Amino acid sequence: MNTVRHRLPAYAWIGLGVILISEVLMFQDVEPVATFFTAIVWTGYILLMDGLVYRIKGASLIRTRPKEFLFLVLFSIVLWLIFEFYNFHLRNWTYENLPENLLSRWLGYAWVFATILPGVFETVEWIEANGWFARMRVRPLKLPPMLIRQSVLFGALFSFGPLFAPEEVAPYLFAFVWVGYALMLDPLNYFPKDASLFGDLEQGRLDRFASYFAAGLICGLLWEFWNYWAHARWVYTVPIMQNFKLFEMPLVWYLGFPAFAYECFVMTTFAKRWWGVKERGISEVERDHHHERSRQSI
Repeated sequence: MNTVRHRLPAYAWIGLGVILISEVLMFQDVEPVATFFTAIVWTGYILLMDGLVYRIKGASLIRTRPKEFLFLVLFSIVLWLIFEFYNFHLRNWTYENLPENLLSRWLGYAWVFATILPGVFETVEWIEANGWFARMRVRPLKLPPMLIRQSVLFGALFSFGPLFAPEEVAPYLFAFVWVGYALMLDPLNYFPKDASLFGDLEQGRLDRFASYFAAGLICGLLWEFWNYWAHARWVYTVPIMQNFKLFEMPLVWYLGFPAFAYECFVMTTFAKRWWGVKERGISEVERDHHHERSRQSI
């Protein structure tokens, strides 16, 4: 792991300040912070985590890959609207204490939805920068083509089947959606040699999967912790184990956050290809910075 430490960017301190100040104002019910608390606190979190990544690596999404960061912000809205569409039929959550003004309400939706992917990806980059799972490897696996094709078929069934389920059954099926798009799209990322779990397994790599798993748990706990105190918030109507909760989330459903985080990665990788977004690996950015520092020292 790189032991060189760079100066922590000023915006990281701003992000930390946003988190702390917004929590104080939220508990005092100060508007508009109380209503828009979730969006505000996650904006602070994203700034803080990006700064911490830069301090370790000398490269980060905001500082050195701003186009990729902007793509994550915009695609994050699109991605979550997909799951909101599912929720019309599967009815797993509702929102309460939303602004009465429709413009404020929709701006709030857009803002908080825009923080989802950046929050997950910044957490993953921080985990990777700290080398948590860098040595997590297995024996390279030779995956039969039939298995990969079956993944697409089962993924499509899991993704679209719940939309046609009877109303009394549909609320129990959201777990399939949280894995369906990953199963369906990961092979479509694998064949053109984009980043994918199948490709990682053929190389004996588990570090990426483990990083997203851990990031899903971290983000999930923070989503639920901050949402629990927020004035405008989501409330779960999942008809399973409602008596066993941590914050507003039934305890067993925390297992969905790691799956959701990896599904975010798979869907984003797929979308990047279609939108023509070139993803620069952090090692490539580090190499550019090394060359720049070398020129400056001459």
